[in-house]
Formats: sequence, structure tokens, C-alpha cells
Amino acid sequence: MRRLALLLSLVLALTLALPAAAFAQEEPATPTTTEEEEEFDPAHEWELQAWGPELKIGPIDMSINKAVAYLILGTIVSIAIGLLLMRVKVGRDPDRRQAVGETIYEIAQVQVAEQGLPHKAIGRWFPYVASLLVFIWVVNMLGFIPLPLSDERWEIFGVEVPTLAIFAATSTLSVTLALALMTWVFTHVEGIRHNGTIGYFKSWIPDVPKGLLVLIVPVEVIGQVMRLISLSVRLYANMLAGHMLILTFIGLIFLTHWLVFPVSVLFGTVFYIFEVVIVVSIQAYIFAALSAIYIGSAIEPEH
Repeated sequence: MRRLALLLSLVLALTLALPAAAFAQEEPATPTTTEEEEEFDPAHEWELQAWGPELKIGPIDMSINKAVAYLILGTIVSIAIGLLLMRVKVGRDPDRRQAVGETIYEIAQVQVAEQGLPHKAIGRWFPYVASLLVFIWVVNMLGFIPLPLSDERWEIFGVEVPTLAIFAATSTLSVTLALALMTWVFTHVEGIRHNGTIGYFKSWIPDVPKGLLVLIVPVEVIGQVMRLISLSVRLYANMLAGHMLILTFIGLIFLTHWLVFPVSVLFGTVFYIFEVVIVVSIQAYIFAALSAIYIGSAIEPEH
């Protein structure tokens, strides 16, 4: 465990040191404290810059940026996990790889799908909630691996290459809102499909005296909208807060006295391990489980 903590500390320090080297080449020899703080502002990591020409469809920006790159990479890795662990059989006897695949499948089946979906809907919606579980976990985990997908560049033998950085696509609200919007739309589509339009919307109204309906109905409608917000903001806020803490502690290495170095690396490593071991998996599970519960409750409102 000590070796793992030391390795993580060195990786994190290197991740922040590479952008620092790039800044050092561009800035004057004696930058002011204000300029240094501006350069090392962790919030700059969430300023998405277009890679190549801007692609806009009306008000919608379709440009490729690092968040899109992480999503594409997360999609490729998620598909690879499904194929390698659950589809491709190497030997006749079960091995560790197959055991890992069966564990993932069992968690998605027993802990997510069967807990939230009615039995008649598992066949239709298990692939969706299982895909959510794997995809969000992969994207979250990629966000803690230093990758050369940064907007910043530094020179190696005269060639500009991207600096290493940690960035989670799920720490941007637009990504988590898009994921939440899919679940929100599927929830109401399934509710109407199984119960009819009138029957489904009537299920929103509890059995209360008619005089209270003026107060209850708006609350129920707001509650449905809040599901969309709670799904997206919960994942976004947790991933954003984790990355901000890690970048802040490690960034202190370059802004304060060298005596702060061990303290910054220690706390940065602690938060890094906490996020990787606990937060990444919990947030993926919560998002997938709530999606299953919302869809299940729309199919069988009486439950």
C-alpha cells in the first residue's frame, strides 16, 4: 500500500509538473504572484477549447474538445470491457478474466436491474442500465488516469505535444445532463407505453382531498423535473469536487514554499485514492440504480 501511495504521489506530481514546465517556457523569468495564481487556477481545467474548426448547429456547439475525446475513449474502453470480459472465451475452463466479467454482470443484474425494474421490464431495460453502469464507471475512472488529452502543450525536441492531465468528462454538467435526459425521457415513454397517457399522468396525483390538488399537482410536476436535475447534478458535483480538491492540493506545490510539498502530496494522494476506490464506483452505481428505479416506477406506478 505504501508503494502504491508513493507511485500515485509521483504520478500526480508529474501530471501537474508538466503543465508547469510549459508555463515556465511562456512566461517571463520573474512572474508575479498574481500571474502564477492565474496560471495554476484549477478552474482552467474546465475551460473547454475546440480542437480544430468550430462546428456549430445554431446555438448548439458540436466542436470536438477534450470532454468529447474522453467520451469517445470511454465508449471504446466500455465496448472493449464487454467484449473481452463477457463475449470472448479464451479457454474451456473459467479463468480470472471470466470471473471479473461475471461479477460485473451480476452486480448489474442483481443490484441494479432487479432492485429497480419490475420483472416484466428487466429483459428490455437491463442492457440500458448495465451499459450506464459500465460506461459511467469507465469515464469516471479515466478521469483519474493522467492522459495526454490536455488543451495545453509543451515542447519535446522542438515538437509540441499535449501535457499529461487528469480530467473527467462527467465533471462537466453538459455530459451528465445528457445522460440524465436519456433516463428522464425513457422513464416517461415507458410510463405512457405501459399505462396509457391518461393513466400514467393520473398516477402522478396522489389520493388526497380535491381541495389540496391545487397544491399537490404542481409539487408532483416539479418532483418529476427535479429527478432530471438530481441525476445530473449529483454525478457532476461529486466528480467536479474530487478533481478540484486533488488539483488544488497538488497545485499548492508550485504556489507556496517547498515545505508545503509533502503535505500537499499527502492530502492530494489521500483524496485521489478515496475518489478512485470509492467515489468512482458509488457514483456509477447510484446513477444506474436510480435510472432503473425511475423507469420501474413509471411502468408500475402503484409500487
